[in-house]
Amino acid sequence: MIRHLSTALLALSLGACGSMDSMNPIDWLSSEESVVQPAELVELPQSLALRTLWSTSVGAGADDKRIKLVPFVHGGRVYAADGEGEVRAFDSTSGRVIWSRETGLEIAGGPGVGEGLVLLGTSNAELVALEAESGQERWRARVSSEILAVPTIARGVAVAYTIDGKLYGFDAASGERKWVYDRETPVLTLHGSSSPVISGQLVICGFASGRLAAVELDSGALVWDVAVTAPRGRSELERMVDIDRDPLVVNGIVFVTTYQGEMAAVSEETGTVLWRRELSAYAGMGRDNRQLFVSDAEDHLWAIDPRNGSALWRNKKLEGRRITGPAVVGNHVVVGDFEGYLHLLSSEDGRMEGRIRIGDSPMSTPPIVANGVIYAYGRGGELAAITLP
Repeated sequence: MIRHLSTALLALSLGACGSMDSMNPIDWLSSEESVVQPAELVELPQSLALRTLWSTSVGAGADDKRIKLVPFVHGGRVYAADGEGEVRAFDSTSGRVIWSRETGLEIAGGPGVGEGLVLLGTSNAELVALEAESGQERWRARVSSEILAVPTIARGVAVAYTIDGKLYGFDAASGERKWVYDRETPVLTLHGSSSPVISGQLVICGFASGRLAAVELDSGALVWDVAVTAPRGRSELERMVDIDRDPLVVNGIVFVTTYQGEMAAVSEETGTVLWRRELSAYAGMGRDNRQLFVSDAEDHLWAIDPRNGSALWRNKKLEGRRITGPAVVGNHVVVGDFEGYLHLLSSEDGRMEGRIRIGDSPMSTPPIVANGVIYAYGRGGELAAITLP
């Protein structure tokens, strides 16, 4: 597993104690011999002609910061932010800027959108709420550390998860803190966070310890807590089992992946593990009505049977290209890569069917699909809306 760690080590954190962002990860591993070379792109004989509906720029994007900026599509708008505080709302059909606001914030996670608010997490330990209609600031609240996860909101409660392992609930109208749920963070973790998911009356979140927990949305009281995978090995590096991407909740089942560990299906009601399979992943998951799709730590794309965790197919042709988590559009799966390409694959058998480049900078967050349109965001600030034939 360690030979593939170089991608993940683009950013690491030492729990709440400090950051290794300035350290070259390959130097840190010192004798890293077998870094996987990116697969070369080959011409696709009968590729689907993907088309750019519109493209624009969102300030400086994420730049070289290891932060979690993901476009949010809601109510005919695309909300996006950059790491230097620029927040914009675009018309989802035309790409026209509806409003733009320079907040002056060091945005590290977001935006999350709902109930008339745009939520932003910052590197300076703040959760900030803007008006979704105008971009004007509504409130801001202090938390314990950097927010590297996308905040979320439902039923009058705004939820944020901090990199030191704390899950917060705030009153969405006033920004007043309602509750906090705290878990111990391991010494060594990936520099990233799973974003909390609200499902009914539960907030479900994955933690750097490899545990998945559900708390009550209104009170923060623990409902259940389960180990998805247990740390193994002698060194802190070998024992890293972060849940670094968002849980996926489907029909009462929570699907989750861990780094250097397992993929699992967990009962939303009881926290009982229904099945596990060995699979290391930190990029994310997608699904259609029959299959789960997972980008693993080796940049292989898998189709998984949600009933039992068995593999339906695996595509290795993007190995080493640092692919994003997958999204589903029609009968296709789409992922981004480190050279700014979007790759379209058949959901039936994983064969490559199309490709388009949105820019020169890497994509590190999964594409977003809404109403049959793919919205992709590059780390250099490129934002594009892509359609299929």
